[in-house]
Amino acid sequence: MKRPVTRRDFLAMSAKGVGAAVVSYGLMGCSSDDDDKGIYAEFLHGLASGDPSHDAVIIWTRVTPEVDGDIKVAWEVATDASFAQLVVSGDTITNSDRDYTVKVDAMGLEAGTQYFYRFKTGNKTSQSGMTKTLPKGSIDSAKFAVLSCANFPAGYFNVYEMASRMDDLDAVIHLGDYIYEYARGEYASERAAELGREVLPEGELMSLDDYRTRYGQYRSDISLQKLHGKTPFINVWDDHEVANDSWREGAENHNEGEGDFDARKEAALQAYFEWLPIRPWREGNHEEIYRSFQFGDLVDLHMLDTRLLGRDKPLDYAEYIDPATGGLDSTRFMADVTDTNRTMLGQEQQAWLQTALLTSTATWQVLGQQVLMGKMMLPAAIATQQLSIPEFGQLAALAQFAARKAAGDPTLTEDELKYLSFYGHKLTPEAMALLQLPSIPYNLDAWDGYAYEREVILATAKSQAKNLVVIAGDTHNAWANELKDAAGDAVGVEFATSSVSSPGLEYYLGIDAKDIPATEAAIIDLVDNLAYANLMNRGLMTLTFSHQEVRSDWRYVDTIYTRDFKEDIERNFSMTTKAGTPSLSAVTE
Repeated sequence: MKRPVTRRDFLAMSAKGVGAAVVSYGLMGCSSDDDDKGIYAEFLHGLASGDPSHDAVIIWTRVTPEVDGDIKVAWEVATDASFAQLVVSGDTITNSDRDYTVKVDAMGLEAGTQYFYRFKTGNKTSQSGMTKTLPKGSIDSAKFAVLSCANFPAGYFNVYEMASRMDDLDAVIHLGDYIYEYARGEYASERAAELGREVLPEGELMSLDDYRTRYGQYRSDISLQKLHGKTPFINVWDDHEVANDSWREGAENHNEGEGDFDARKEAALQAYFEWLPIRPWREGNHEEIYRSFQFGDLVDLHMLDTRLLGRDKPLDYAEYIDPATGGLDSTRFMADVTDTNRTMLGQEQQAWLQTALLTSTATWQVLGQQVLMGKMMLPAAIATQQLSIPEFGQLAALAQFAARKAAGDPTLTEDELKYLSFYGHKLTPEAMALLQLPSIPYNLDAWDGYAYEREVILATAKSQAKNLVVIAGDTHNAWANELKDAAGDAVGVEFATSSVSSPGLEYYLGIDAKDIPATEAAIIDLVDNLAYANLMNRGLMTLTFSHQEVRSDWRYVDTIYTRDFKEDIERNFSMTTKAGTPSLSAVTE
């Protein structure tokens, strides 16, 4: 179990420089305008706060100097917007060693309190930001916006803009893919030039300078700056902060000739800690980000790393398909996918999570993590993309009609017989073989590829009858699942958010907009315990907790191709689950 962070840890971090947080305990003398005479810098990347605790919060900014050199930056935290009531203040030096970022752990604050903060250098003062600390004791409610998957060239960050207009959030939970590593002209970049959103640097991200430049471009986005400046973030990374489909020792998008993966990962995570308001555990540690946040007696939020720390290499269906026959070796596949040695979290993180779940007394236990935990089992012909969902549906209906006709079913209608007569030729032996394949996980990168460890987590929550809520991103689509263990017992629920701008299944499968509702309905029908799916829209979800229930509201924008957008009210959707009853109900209003 991870030891508490001490004052000694923070003092060591302040001396480290890269990725570390400067500590402030009280009011200190601020630098005068003359201290940096001749040094000019601008606050071009806004400011941010994050990782709130009951008595502290990380505040962040970056200065852009005209020339390289040490820059003194002062900060202030106050209880009022005019900064007349200062609570904590100080100053520090930043330079190119930390990419001119400034990260301060402002301590000695009051629980459940809103604060204002700002930075100064020379004669420049940043805009002011708002943040808040975590509440203690008995509280009635908590509300979060949950976001993930923001691809700069794919479109405008209108989803961030929509979130920035919300005035009642306690925190923003960002589940990763804060940036993407691809080169210019690659993934989801078809309209990038038209929108003025071609990525910097032009090439794929490999070096520390590459990742720093990309973060700088993302943080130049005004909508993202507005959201960061208004609400504290609680972040975890997913894969694209390093490379697509990352795992402990590699990634799908780290190829031969691209150098050492560990060096690339180290550079990526250093830039992550420099550019995001996240509190490092201890000096120089850029790899461990799993941690908990206590919102009074209501919510314990456990943020996990399901990507880089412990994850075994994802399984690949290609390794189980006979190239001659196209058949799936389901016996060998199921043995591997249920292997008790396969891990996504790693032993230390799993033990930490189990302890946190078992010892918490909060009403709700929330797992903030990257990938879907719900069992997304699809017919193998669909999961392996040998049949599309409409093709499978048609063949399944034809096979049913044919079987009923062979059995002499008198209830077959004339229309059904005509349909069978017209399309029955599609029921070839090959088609029938595909229909008879078992249901298998459609996404082995998710928890379906790590089935045993999922059972361990569900069993832990089940043993103490915890109210378990899992939140996920990654897929670029919105989902709601009822989480059941291998015995079929309901243990918790899962709410998954759509993406800020990255395209979803409508893009990968080429689904026409007019066919989306039918496809969503078909998937819900095919997947056990799946209660909701949105396959097309970009958006976010808000989670509102009380001691009686949690409500998820999925909210969408009508476009990401112009900054003139509106909320897509017709596609919005809401569901609730009650404490003590791990099932989902749609909200009808």
